[in-house]
Amino acid sequence: MVDIAMKGQDTPAESPLEDSRSGKSSQGSESTYTTTRVELWSFYLYYVGNNGLSGFNFGPSQFQNLLFLAGYDPSEPPFVAPCASGTGCVLPYLGKARDINSIVLLTNGISFAIQAALLLMIGAWADYGRWRPNITIVFTAVAVAVSLAWLGVEDPSRWRAGVALYVLGLIAYQGSLTFWTAAFPGLARQLPEVQESALQVAEGKKESDVHAAFESLSRNRVSNISFTVSSVGEILILAVMVGILKGLKAGDSTENNTKAFSVLIAFSGAIWLLCALPWFFLEKRRPGLSLPPGTSLLTVGFRQTYVALRECLRLKQTFLYLVFYFLMGDVLNTTVTVIGTLQNSVVAYSTLQLTLLLIVGIVTQALGIYSFWLVQKRFQISTKAMLCFNVFWILVLTVWGLIGVHTDKFGFKHVWEIWLYQVFYGLMVCPWYAYSQTMISEVSPLPQMFLFFALFSVVGKTSAFIGPLVSSAIITASDNNNNMPFAFLFGLGTVSTVFLYFVDVKKSRVECEEFVKAEADRKAFGEGL
Repeated sequence: MVDIAMKGQDTPAESPLEDSRSGKSSQGSESTYTTTRVELWSFYLYYVGNNGLSGFNFGPSQFQNLLFLAGYDPSEPPFVAPCASGTGCVLPYLGKARDINSIVLLTNGISFAIQAALLLMIGAWADYGRWRPNITIVFTAVAVAVSLAWLGVEDPSRWRAGVALYVLGLIAYQGSLTFWTAAFPGLARQLPEVQESALQVAEGKKESDVHAAFESLSRNRVSNISFTVSSVGEILILAVMVGILKGLKAGDSTENNTKAFSVLIAFSGAIWLLCALPWFFLEKRRPGLSLPPGTSLLTVGFRQTYVALRECLRLKQTFLYLVFYFLMGDVLNTTVTVIGTLQNSVVAYSTLQLTLLLIVGIVTQALGIYSFWLVQKRFQISTKAMLCFNVFWILVLTVWGLIGVHTDKFGFKHVWEIWLYQVFYGLMVCPWYAYSQTMISEVSPLPQMFLFFALFSVVGKTSAFIGPLVSSAIITASDNNNNMPFAFLFGLGTVSTVFLYFVDVKKSRVECEEFVKAEADRKAFGEGL
């Protein structure tokens, strides 16, 4: 993360109050873009709605439930014997009969591949003009529409429509999350106390390193509190969902249970829209860059991604973290997906069981993320150190699943393990989503912050479709052993930690400062590209 105060301290115009994105002094409009408490809390509230229940939790569960109900036992002729717990379950998909867990992973990979291509085109739009809020709004609108559309997919015969909604739901969820997340560094940088600290640096009253540490802690505070508030809000939503399930008598029949899935998805979509509206109206549309000569909105994303990738070779610390993020993001995304497919089978797709499991998971998530933050704040621990501690427990998760390759006694195969997993995941793994994002802002140049967030998102989505595709192939090749992908995930996760170990945040600040100066001279993003 570039400390703007390091750009020059000769005049107030070159102080941190300068708008580094437009290149114009913001002294006259400082209060216009200062983050207010109301704006910050509307940012937090948006994440209460965009909590993943529709696109990331119940959507995938309903999709797998429809596959299970529509599938057949592979030990019998096609479509003669229905699937049953403890036996195989297959469906014809993309040219061959596949295990339904393999279908989920394969479809997941297809969805992430589409996301990667889409973000390549539109990822950089957030850097120009005032586009980013509009992108968040569009993705949110699509996500809400998809959530409501699930009400029309309650019969197993419509599982193919479920494929489309599953893919669209994941794309809309991840897209809205990406561009919402990209707002938090600017919000943190323009908090009144951070602006005051930056001004003290410009006036020579504070060391730039001290300010950088303070700003880093402020970013961690905004990130961690947003996750904590979201968790608390999600607990309340899930509590209401339990009442909905009781009213629908979801446990009385398979038909009621399947209908309940769709109702919960639609309900979470409606809550998302309600929580998103304040952010849509209260977010300050801070100015962005001008489009480079010879580019358009259709081409600037590909051009800027190419430039960012090229410049990452100069930004060595950014590149190291990019490689780590690529690998570990793949490990975690795929691990969670694989465990999710195992979990759905273990609890027999019960909406009530899954909802209660989510409540436990979200309660522990809130405790985990906020506890990590309190420890970090109390002992002034760096973002990288917190992330390293968090990554260790992600590797433990893969070992847990790996044990189940050759035994049925352990490895996410029992109900008690699923409950324990939800507690472990919430307390020890979920802080990844806060610290991995904060770390991006630690190693990215501020004026192109949105571009680098989009770049990391593209890289994350690229890895995210590789892992599920590889895991799907592993399951098929291992005679439908659903735990076998954990061997691949453990090895990949271990390798990725090496790259994180070598990231030096202090060196990154120097590299980013030089990058910003080159960009100001039109050497990095200039006409000669």
